[in-house]
Amino acid sequence: MKKHLFGLAMAVALAITLSAQSDGSKPYRSFPIVVTLQFHSLSMPFKDIKSNFSNVGIGLGTELSLNGKHNWAQQFSAVWYRNKAVGNGLLFYTQAAWRPTLFSGVFAEVKAGVGYLHTFRPVEAYRQVNSEWMPIGRKGKGLLAVPVGVSLGYHEYAAGTYFSPFVSYQLVMTKGYSTSIPLVPETLIQAGSSIFYKNK
Repeated sequence: MKKHLFGLAMAVALAITLSAQSDGSKPYRSFPIVVTLQFHSLSMPFKDIKSNFSNVGIGLGTELSLNGKHNWAQQFSAVWYRNKAVGNGLLFYTQAAWRPTLFSGVFAEVKAGVGYLHTFRPVEAYRQVNSEWMPIGRKGKGLLAVPVGVSLGYHEYAAGTYFSPFVSYQLVMTKGYSTSIPLVPETLIQAGSSIFYKNK
C-alpha cells in the first residue's frame, strides 16, 4: 500500500513540475461527449484490482472548461455498473479536474467532487411485518458519494471533430451503505474518450 501511495505522490509531483511547460493554452471546446467503460469493485484502493474487471458498466458525460483552456474543467457524469455480488449501481457525480500537459499532448489529471449513488440490492430483500416476512424488492437505497481520481490521457487539438482518449482510477467513498460502517470505499477503473465536435 505504501509503495502505491509513494508512486501516486511521485506522479503528482512530476505533473506539477511539468505543468509549467504547458499552460493548456490551445483552443478548447466545452461540452464534449464523454463516453466511458466502467469496471467496479467494492474494495479498498489498489486492493484486488482484478475483481474490478468482473463488473462492467458504461458512463456518459460532458465537461465545461473553467478557464477557457484544457487544463481546468468541471466534469458531469452518469454511470451505470453491474455487480452481482453487491448489487448494481447508478452513479451521478460532478468533479473539478486539473490536468497538466506532461509532453506531446499526453496529460495527467487529478480530480475530486461529489455525487449521488443509488445502489440496488443483489437479491430480493425481506422485512418483518406483523410477525411475517414480506418482500420489499431489490430497489436498494441512495448514498452520498465522494469520488476522487487520477487519469492519464491524450489530447491534441484539431480543427475538425477529434477524440481525446483516457484511462482513470477512481476511489468513491460512500456514506449510508451500512449503519455499522460509516464510510464504504468503492473503486472504478474507467477507459473512455472525450469526443470534441467541429465548431459550426
